[in-house]
Amino acid sequence: MATTGTILRGIGQVALGAALLTAGIGHLTKARKEFQAQVPSWFSVEPDKVVVGSGIVEIGLGTALVATWKQPVRRRLGALVAAFFVAVFPGNIAQLVEHRDAFGLDTDRKRALRLLGQPVLVAWAWTTTRR
Repeated sequence: MATTGTILRGIGQVALGAALLTAGIGHLTKARKEFQAQVPSWFSVEPDKVVVGSGIVEIGLGTALVATWKQPVRRRLGALVAAFFVAVFPGNIAQLVEHRDAFGLDTDRKRALRLLGQPVLVAWAWTTTRR
């Protein structure tokens, strides 16, 4: 029988998967231009290619989170998702330091506050996929 903690972790895992699926689809459709604002100017790959590539990765990770329940694969997946959130963090920093507006983040204060959300995403991926 599942414990309350197990059920809550499962709900959190599916919710994170759904969020990644939504974001990934947004990368490929109507939010594509907005996501380009998060690609650092110093990054040597064309912003649209970065957005499309990261969108495909997000769709894959989101699908895996929704579909993967057996340990130790589930735990490894959580670590991979957390690492992805760490890997894209420089884009969020670039949006702040390069003063790029996107997703309603039209002031440095809003962009700085957005940075606080990334550790939450890392923790969400990590904690919801543990035993």
